[in-house]
Amino acid sequence: MIRRVLSLLVALAAVVAALVVLPAATAQAATCVTAWNSSSVYTGGQTASYNGRNYTAKWWTQNERPGSSDVWADNGACGTGGGGEQPGTGFVVSEAQFNQMFPNRNSFYTYSGLTAALGSYPAFANTGSTEVKKREAAAFLANVSHETGGLVYIKEVNEANYPHYCDRNQSYGCPAGQAAYYGRGPIQLSWNFNYKAAGDALGINLLANPYLVEQNASVAWKTGLWYWNTQNGPGTMTPHNAIVNNRGFGETIRSINGAIECNGGNPAQVQSRINKFTQFTQILGTTTGSNLSC
Repeated sequence: MIRRVLSLLVALAAVVAALVVLPAATAQAATCVTAWNSSSVYTGGQTASYNGRNYTAKWWTQNERPGSSDVWADNGACGTGGGGEQPGTGFVVSEAQFNQMFPNRNSFYTYSGLTAALGSYPAFANTGSTEVKKREAAAFLANVSHETGGLVYIKEVNEANYPHYCDRNQSYGCPAGQAAYYGRGPIQLSWNFNYKAAGDALGINLLANPYLVEQNASVAWKTGLWYWNTQNGPGTMTPHNAIVNNRGFGETIRSINGAIECNGGNPAQVQSRINKFTQFTQILGTTTGSNLSC
């Protein structure tokens, strides 16, 4: 009888064990490698991340988006959560919102190029409340949109102006040539002294090779962020400080082109910037604040 009871208990334990489902271990996604950049050249074996997944290049490739080309081998989800979510860039503007802002942009101006440049100025769109962070991003991108026709133009259209931007009175002169320092990038960096200053700040020799600003999306965005975060221009403060210190969007216009547009100089251009800023704040779900005009 005892043996029979023991046999029944053993059998029952086996049944219970078969019915108990242990919780699955939480999947741990791999760390995302460096984000894919459409301007970069990748050779076989090099890696890049895109939309929350890691990829490895099978052979030489440039501007072939991971996930849409058989050049790339999919290595699976990366980032937090293990479910293939797109890893957060820390930027308050998503790629979908960026595309909504610039539906006709030049393919040179990539979202990945912008997010790759953010590390150079970590306070940008990352200071104050969420409302202020989004407001600064909207202000920057609105001015950028105005300067480039909606991120269409990489360099200044009027080539007749090109020789004008060389100040040979500077001790370092214009080593790239008389006509090499024309406007480029999202805030149309121009003049040899600005290329020198931006290059020194970013650790890139832009004085010798200003063409990098029209060849590398990340470099282009970095020059725009350099100006926004460090230069007063014709104003009295940087555009970054104008937003985070609640001085208003109008002060960002003054810092970028105030000598020509502000104080009644060109009210139509000022209003164009304001209209774009208002549109972008609506996309980001934030407010414009006061002092919109200059």
